[in-house]
Amino acid sequence: MDNDQQAPPPPPEAPDKEKMDQIRRRRLEKLAGTTTPKTEQSADSGNSASPSSTPAPSTPQNVPEPAPVVKINISKPAATPSTAAENPFAKLTSRSSNDTNTPTAVRVLETKSLKRSRAESDEQTTTPSTQPRKPAATPSTESLEDYTHRILGNIFRITLEPNVKVDGQGHRLIHLPNLRGELEEEGTPIRFSSDRLDSAILEAASSIPGNRSILDYLLPCWKRITKETKKLRGYVNGKDVVLKEAKRLCMSNCIFAVEMPELFSREPNPLTDSLTPYLLNEGGEDKGICPDFLVEAVSRFEEDDMVKGMLTKAVAGLSLQLSNMTMNDNYKPYIIALKQMSQFAPLLTAIAEDPLFQMATSAPGIEKHTLLGPFFRISPLQASVSKEYFLSPKTMHESSIRTAQEAMRLTLQAHQRDLLDIINLFVRASPSAKNKTLDWFAYIVNSNHKRRALRPDPAQLSSDGFLMNVTVVLDGLCEPFMDSTFSKVSRIEVDYLRRKPRVAIAEETKLNADQNASDEFYKTEVLGTSNFISEVFFLTLAAHHYGSEATNATLKNLDKDIKYLKGKLEEMEAERPNVAGNPFNLARFDETLKRYNEVLEKAMQQKFAIEGVVFDKQMQTKSILFMRYVTVWLLRVASKTDYTPDKTIKLPLTQEPEIFKFLPEYVLEDIVSNFNFVNRFIPDVMISAVGDEVMTLCITFLTNSDFIKNPYLKAKLVSLLFHGTWQVYHRKKGVLGDTLTGSKFANNYLLHALMKFYIEVESTGTHTQFYDKFNIRFEIFQVIKCIWDNDVYKQKLAQESKTNTEFFLRFVNLLLNDVTYVLDEALTKFPKIHDLEKELESLTLSEEDRKTKTDELKTAESQAESYMQLTNETVSMMKLFTKNLSASFTMPEIVDRVAAMLDYTLDTLVGPKSTDLKVKNPQRYKFDPRMLLSEFVDIYLNLGISDRFVEAVAGDGRSYKPSNFNAAARILGRFSLKSAQELEAWETLKNRIARAKELEDQDEGDLGEIPEEFEDPILATLMEDPVLLPISRAIVDRSTIRSHLLSDPLDPFNRAPLKIEDVIPQPGLKAKIMAWKVEMRAKAKQARADAKDSMDTTDG
Repeated sequence: MDNDQQAPPPPPEAPDKEKMDQIRRRRLEKLAGTTTPKTEQSADSGNSASPSSTPAPSTPQNVPEPAPVVKINISKPAATPSTAAENPFAKLTSRSSNDTNTPTAVRVLETKSLKRSRAESDEQTTTPSTQPRKPAATPSTESLEDYTHRILGNIFRITLEPNVKVDGQGHRLIHLPNLRGELEEEGTPIRFSSDRLDSAILEAASSIPGNRSILDYLLPCWKRITKETKKLRGYVNGKDVVLKEAKRLCMSNCIFAVEMPELFSREPNPLTDSLTPYLLNEGGEDKGICPDFLVEAVSRFEEDDMVKGMLTKAVAGLSLQLSNMTMNDNYKPYIIALKQMSQFAPLLTAIAEDPLFQMATSAPGIEKHTLLGPFFRISPLQASVSKEYFLSPKTMHESSIRTAQEAMRLTLQAHQRDLLDIINLFVRASPSAKNKTLDWFAYIVNSNHKRRALRPDPAQLSSDGFLMNVTVVLDGLCEPFMDSTFSKVSRIEVDYLRRKPRVAIAEETKLNADQNASDEFYKTEVLGTSNFISEVFFLTLAAHHYGSEATNATLKNLDKDIKYLKGKLEEMEAERPNVAGNPFNLARFDETLKRYNEVLEKAMQQKFAIEGVVFDKQMQTKSILFMRYVTVWLLRVASKTDYTPDKTIKLPLTQEPEIFKFLPEYVLEDIVSNFNFVNRFIPDVMISAVGDEVMTLCITFLTNSDFIKNPYLKAKLVSLLFHGTWQVYHRKKGVLGDTLTGSKFANNYLLHALMKFYIEVESTGTHTQFYDKFNIRFEIFQVIKCIWDNDVYKQKLAQESKTNTEFFLRFVNLLLNDVTYVLDEALTKFPKIHDLEKELESLTLSEEDRKTKTDELKTAESQAESYMQLTNETVSMMKLFTKNLSASFTMPEIVDRVAAMLDYTLDTLVGPKSTDLKVKNPQRYKFDPRMLLSEFVDIYLNLGISDRFVEAVAGDGRSYKPSNFNAAARILGRFSLKSAQELEAWETLKNRIARAKELEDQDEGDLGEIPEEFEDPILATLMEDPVLLPISRAIVDRSTIRSHLLSDPLDPFNRAPLKIEDVIPQPGLKAKIMAWKVEMRAKAKQARADAKDSMDTTDG
């Protein structure tokens, strides 16, 4: 600039000199301690001369003196190590050790003065303002000073020339009049240098308008520094030092812009003083955060806590914004930003230690207000997202639903992979980050216990989508230690639960202990620290219980709700004609109908969305893998062995381990529920994922059922076996059937375990036990049918009847009870259905009567179908057993009951009342009377080889009728239900029974009236083997009391506990009975002979 020209005024965006001085003074006061004007130098500043001691540059006389420039002179502080160490600004911007080879003076940064004194400057013969401007040198020939001036101007887009508004590429430049004034006053060259760069950045950044972030200016500068650094090749002649200094100062000012904006004469503004919006940009963009920036920032953690604050606040900003978003929104940049920041372990530690990491006071608040919560909250189960995927659920075609669910799954899988990557980095960052992350997961599961309540309140709990993401991520954390050989299962420590565990189980129901015993047990703490595998194992187990299993329960409830709403809408539509004539009522009716439809659509959308999530094969494969580990671990705890699927367990187990009793019930419940759910809805996952441990689990705890208190939990073990026998693709016996049939372990223990539980479910201790037992026994029948083609099981049943007779008799007795009851209930429903169908055909019925009878018919039809299904299965099981074990079913204790049941059923099917069984659509109820008759005839023929059975049938005075046998023969022949050989066998059996009946009648006549002493007080029949009951002192027949005890373990006379082993034989009375029978039969025989002789004499 020529001396005869007055300097142009500074551009409006730059602050004036006085303001700059104020800014600097404030900045120095905050970061560098006390400042001293240069005119008040201390004695230690002798090397800094005052302006008056320096010759003033010559100026032409006709040019007025320029206005005095206000400047700040900072005295040089004492250069002691302690002073430098205490200066946070010096810490923040201190150079790396490799910069010491090129010393430069930088204001306070190196504890120098704000500007160099003339003594420290090169002597100038002319002022910079009068120096002619030199042409720019080419990069190959330019000096380091020229390079510094050029490159810093280009990087920071600043200029000292007021007339230069843009650079060569047309980029707008920021004019720095204050810095120029200082340089002019000092007589130094008007050019940028490293030691003046901090002042240049400060002045340039301070010129940014208040409604814009300073980072809008500084971040592109950072990118240009990085770009220039990458261009350096070979010998750089100190250029790298210039760029390093620029990089360091750029980062420092970025930190100040976020953490201390007042240093730039700005009021703090959370909208502009944050890295958050820049993290959402691509790293390669000018205003994006690149990895190099984060590397530099993280490298300063040890020097300055402000850097941590800047970055953790940026993550908090990401979290806050994401908390108001759904999967419909552009959430991906937030995930990418967090993943990028997660590459730096110190940063993750800082995030985990931030108070906001776990700042929430409620279950719903976790996913909104903790730092990671909003990232896990993103899910297709959010209401607005499910609505987007299933816009018109009532009219969507099934294929469209499946397509939408698959698209939803792909999006969710990608999101969950990102979440797992992030959490993996957190737990590996540092011990502190790992523990804080585990604490966060524990906080989640512990705050959501009520998700397993009968009627959970969604408003008070975390959402399904959030907890599903948590469960999947925890499954992923377990993956590294879940190998196929179970080599690390021994690392899972059961004592974890007694070491102040993160997972709260105090209020959970225990496997085999009450609350008081549990509280007492867990009072005793076990010393030691649990390993990471144990921590993650129990957290994942809890996450399944409160997460995925609770979501499965939600799906089940939605099915019920949808069914109810559809029924309600049908009823309402049927009522439309009643309100059609009244516009007001019709409008209200339509409004109500609309509300119901909206609720229905919302329920259907939620259902389809949940199905899309939980039917994910990839996710459920990992879930099954985890549950396999839980299964093996639980069997090891219960058996006190090192069990793995390639080993076996000897049953029954001995004494129950104490720790096993106090495990949460959901340890076993979640295994069974998870396997049952997957096997029912996505069974192909089970084919490749399940080993022998599932079969072993079920058989072990059905055999040792006393290890588990909850009867319904034991029943779920049967359900698991039952579902495992369902056909899946080419596997006709399902995923477990072949194993149950061929496994040696199953061959040894399965049948006994099923029979044992069949007996136990007679009494479950609940108000629904009567109906529950039929459902459980139905499933037991299905499993037995699946395995019955293996002769080993037939041999096992025969062995049970001989070596464990009491056990076997109890089983058969209950089987007979079931057949009798369900058959009677089913067959008595058909006459009622028959009558109701006839009545509804009448045209004279009133509307109210028709509705009442229609409801009655629906109820009767539903009951008939249920009972008939149970009847068919129970009769089928009887047929299987009697075919191979006829002798076992004709034992004295039960043969009379078997015969009575068969005779009663035959009379119902072919007797005079059989016409009442005719209904319009018997197939609807699974009722095929001809097939049922054929099944019962098979049972007759199976047992007919026993004379004791033939005598029992003949002796059934209540239901045996020869005409029924004749009618059955006619039906069998007419409809070709049996072969000629079978019909012949039926005819032979019929004749044998008829002959036995004749003998029975004759013997009854021979004996005459039974003496009271010989009569059984319960059945009023002649005793064969009298025994004395020890407490009531009553005498009954052994077969009578044994049959009674099969159903009721109490003395029938005084209700005292009684076992068959306790009865006392009465040999004397038995001998008297036998003698009386011989005597009476002899008398009768003699009487017949005398009568015959008398007839012969008369004839003669």
